[in-house]
Amino acid sequence: MAAELTLADIDLIAGYVGRARAAQAMVADYSQEQIDDVCFAVGWEVYEDENIRRLAELAVETTEMGNVPDKITKHKVKVMGVMRDIKGAKSVGLIDRDEEKGISRYAKPVGVVGSLLPVTNPTATPASNGIGILKGRNAVIFAPHPRGAKASTLAVEYMRAGLRKVGAPEDLVQIVEESSISRTTELMRQVDLVLATGGGAMVKAAYSSGTPAYGVGPGNAVQIIAEDADIADAVKKISLSKAFDYATSCSSENSVIIHESLYDDALRLFREAENGYLVTGVERESLKAWMWQPNRNGTFVLNPAIISRSPVKIASDAGITVPEATRMLLVEGTMPLEEDKFAEEKLSPVLTLYRYETSEKAVDILNRLTDNAGTGHSCGIHTFTHDYIHALGERMRSSRIMVRQPQAPANGGNFFNGMPSTVTLGCGTWGGNITTENIYYKHFLNITWVSEPITPEKPTDEEMWGEFWQRHGQPAADNPRAAREGGVAS
Repeated sequence: MAAELTLADIDLIAGYVGRARAAQAMVADYSQEQIDDVCFAVGWEVYEDENIRRLAELAVETTEMGNVPDKITKHKVKVMGVMRDIKGAKSVGLIDRDEEKGISRYAKPVGVVGSLLPVTNPTATPASNGIGILKGRNAVIFAPHPRGAKASTLAVEYMRAGLRKVGAPEDLVQIVEESSISRTTELMRQVDLVLATGGGAMVKAAYSSGTPAYGVGPGNAVQIIAEDADIADAVKKISLSKAFDYATSCSSENSVIIHESLYDDALRLFREAENGYLVTGVERESLKAWMWQPNRNGTFVLNPAIISRSPVKIASDAGITVPEATRMLLVEGTMPLEEDKFAEEKLSPVLTLYRYETSEKAVDILNRLTDNAGTGHSCGIHTFTHDYIHALGERMRSSRIMVRQPQAPANGGNFFNGMPSTVTLGCGTWGGNITTENIYYKHFLNITWVSEPITPEKPTDEEMWGEFWQRHGQPAADNPRAAREGGVAS
């Protein structure tokens, strides 16, 4: 049970927020060059090899999730991606001018941001989000997950060291010590903007805090391997994504829908080329029983002991012996998928496989999988057929669709695509969020629109409704009101 909020907690959070407001006021008038220096100084501290190694080791040691080599890679890619996006980007003063419309847009800070951190990525998240927040001349206070707090605190220490090196106030970046649900709730109440990167309960609390908030939706990424796919390339990319950091990313593929003509070859490649272990029969039931267990209300929920653990450990704990080289566990999905727990998000290197006969059937399974868990998040397809890609773009209630890419490294932006680099993925109203966008530095700016007068160009009724009238009939000429108003009078 969460500890109750005390007056001491309120005062503690008020202290963080007060220091953040004082620091933010000191940089509110920084030039673009000055705030960019801040970002580059902080960015280097969470990109430098030795610092990243220490962060990765501490994150794995304290959370027991993921693995050190992949976390190092994640840091390198994410921080460099964020730096690529902000370099040369305008976030101070006049950022845009439209002469034709007489509109100028000026960027201002949003103020103090409260950023909630997930246990799955306790160091890459503050590093990536923090740089984007600072780009807007804002301050940030991180609320870590208790299990990831030690690693998150070290990341913040590195970031504060970067601030000192360019003479910026250290309190632009802070972290709540001995974080708790009650303290995090109070932080969300006192700041100007909340950024919630984590589980559904956290995001719901952020949206209920009374403070403007950006949140993320639940993931359950699914890929289609179409009949024209480069099967070896598709299997390799999906395996890379699924096995990476033991699937700590919510973008990690949870299921793959494979055309029947490629299914046997794909399964063979997953097993032989990518060291996947196919779990069947009694072993499948044992794995299911270990992965989903009843909570105090009797509802079967994902067992925390399997989240982002190695496939060998998950199998062993489920009573299954697999080769030490196993990179992922494979299961074949059953129908109706809505009654199969393996159709849900698994947050572990366990991949569910489905077979399909027609493109219509593939899209049907895809829709059912994402609506069962993960509406609004993402999906992908390995194909060279534009019609398939276009059909998904038109029909899927997903915020991002990756084509011939590994889902986990692609969704949040990478050097092989044009997506904004982030660790926070909006899922739109489909996923209970306010935006479908990748959350990056532009979301931490208040924009002032300045409008100057232009030469009026008001269209005539004929210019506006002419084509519509040709298709549907012009209003009666003997009805003065209808003719005058361009419609049929009631």
